[in-house]
Amino acid sequence: MNTTIAWIDDVRKLTVIFNDRSSKPDFNVEPIIYWENKEKYFQTYIENQINETTIIIHFYEDLPIGEPLILQWGEQNIPVFAGAIVRTRWFDNQYSAVDAVLGAQCKESATSFSVWAPTAIQVNVILGEQSFSLKRHDRGVWNATISGNWHGATYEYAVNVNGKTILVNDPYAKAILPNSEKGVIVDFSKLKQVDESNPFRPKHANLQDAIIYELHVRDATIHPTSNVTNNGKFLGLAEIGTATQDGYSTALSYIKELGCTHVQLLPVNDYARVDELNPTLDYNWGYDPLYFQVPEGSYSVVPENPFARINECKAMIGAFHREGISVILDVVFNHVFVMEESPFEKIVPGYYFRYHENGILSNGTGVGNDIATERGMARAFILDSIDFWLREYRVDGFRFDLMGAIDIETMRQIEERCKEEPLPIMLLGEGWELSTALESDRKATSRNSAQLKGTRFFNDFFRDSLKGNLFQTGDTGYVNGKGRFIERLPALVSGSTFVSEVTQTVNYVECHDNHTLWDRLAITNKDTSEMDRKKMHQLATGITLLSQGVPFIHAGQEWFRSKFGIENSYISGDSINQLDWQKRSLENDSVEFVKSLIALRKKYNVFRMTSKEEINRRLYILETPSPVFGFTLLGDDEDFSIYVNPSRVQQPLQLPSPGNWKVSITNDFQKSNKERTVIGEYTFIEPLELIVLQKSRKGTWSEHSNSFVNIGGSQVE
Repeated sequence: MNTTIAWIDDVRKLTVIFNDRSSKPDFNVEPIIYWENKEKYFQTYIENQINETTIIIHFYEDLPIGEPLILQWGEQNIPVFAGAIVRTRWFDNQYSAVDAVLGAQCKESATSFSVWAPTAIQVNVILGEQSFSLKRHDRGVWNATISGNWHGATYEYAVNVNGKTILVNDPYAKAILPNSEKGVIVDFSKLKQVDESNPFRPKHANLQDAIIYELHVRDATIHPTSNVTNNGKFLGLAEIGTATQDGYSTALSYIKELGCTHVQLLPVNDYARVDELNPTLDYNWGYDPLYFQVPEGSYSVVPENPFARINECKAMIGAFHREGISVILDVVFNHVFVMEESPFEKIVPGYYFRYHENGILSNGTGVGNDIATERGMARAFILDSIDFWLREYRVDGFRFDLMGAIDIETMRQIEERCKEEPLPIMLLGEGWELSTALESDRKATSRNSAQLKGTRFFNDFFRDSLKGNLFQTGDTGYVNGKGRFIERLPALVSGSTFVSEVTQTVNYVECHDNHTLWDRLAITNKDTSEMDRKKMHQLATGITLLSQGVPFIHAGQEWFRSKFGIENSYISGDSINQLDWQKRSLENDSVEFVKSLIALRKKYNVFRMTSKEEINRRLYILETPSPVFGFTLLGDDEDFSIYVNPSRVQQPLQLPSPGNWKVSITNDFQKSNKERTVIGEYTFIEPLELIVLQKSRKGTWSEHSNSFVNIGGSQVE
């Protein structure tokens, strides 16, 4: 069987790959390309063979794309297909159709279908049991309008490309059958609507006021003690008034009480590895994306109904909005689950993914493929998806997974699109430097943050300084290493040294990835008592919430969430990943500590300043006995002094000025149970204590009593 194929690798260059040496033709015979036996394309010269089965042929004229071509060489008729040509700048310039409206646009009387497939020679839409031809137009866009009301009908494309006709789902599908079997046409006017003037949609004057809470839809409510009716579903997070048996709030009501301004949901678009009809059999975080504009079916109470997941996802978002909480979606535009099975690869082979110059597939993401976001139609798809979630679902932000694999220009255009919204949209991502086949100066990394002023970056320097290097399991940092890296603390609390602006740093010590902080402390401080480890944990969370920049909390972090030592729990199941609401009840003191920090941050804007100049005027590092760290914040009406003691011994403190200093917050819960004021300028900080002292510029505190005792030259109420 002759499987010799010729690939167009440049506009006038053909790479011919033969079965073996014996199938190579006579070099004395001139190779000619025929286009439907009408037009001929003649070669200029043949390069020396690359290897024993590969030959390069150059031609006088540009070779046509998306046409049935045959290379006639002696007695051989060799099929010609588009190869590496699709990854050239010439191809993008000639064929990118960035303004085309792609997908299925459904109206009452007709549905229009449009698909970008410049290398295909024929495209049909299979609509239910019927097949309709699409017509090719400029830049390789195929479309057709089919009369009738097709709302709810299934559809897929039959694409003839590279010598085969394949059935493929629409990558722009907005609804889909369970387990991504087929696309479904949807008329959104017939589904649940999101009112653009919804008075409940949270309004944030400045995104620097944000406090982000990271949550997985299923984890949030799957535990039976959540007492949620729709456990593990979109609608489970729409329920309010839920509580444990002993009366502690759970799920959405709990998140509202905690006080966070934004919830960041792990991917909610359609993803692989969970059977949507039997979701309890599998578990996945959602970083195996399949269809980017379709909500995940395993989160629906009626997964067999393709419209239910849409309405339920909207209901969840609306419920968050009514409780004053904005919604950030975690989006994965850096890779797909399996490249070869992706509709992108099936429709335009070789285009949507990044390759090295030697033709090897780029794998900077570590999952087998990197989406080539810098190419016109890949970027257009990402922008279309961002626009769709903003317009149809009214979300409030996006967290970009492995953002360092995305190019700067794509992120810049996303910023510009989000500026069109009536409310500020939160954009943040992982700005890691990845070994993807893209020049470093084009990557959306933290190093290039100055080019993306509207985007925030996860601060791994902050994370590693507090708890130790993430990739050295036994390493320690400031809170668990007796003050190690204390010299870094001024930069951490002032929001500097990591990105170009303080408005670009997202401070965190824990997220869904890697060990939870509690599990990390069990490794790094295994000989330390549980109580001391809890205090270390509180120091790290406290510094996160009191530093300049946007704080980020992983769900359950405030009650010492554990994944039982599992570092990468992306498929580990509910027993490992679920939020244990009973544990939340048992650790209420720590929850109240975090609530008080959040409330303090929200009340006083000195904790969320927006410029380096303002920070330089208002934030001062204090002289303290090592390894205690302290800083003061000068507000308009209140001054704050914050001290952290990572040692296990009591330490003396000299406050920045004499006066009446109220102990506003402390993780020494015996202290916090009674009102306490330091009179003067001397006091002590207990082992592993974080303390916030507050002084009014308007005189003494009105709640002072007349009962004082002398400690270290000061009076303490």
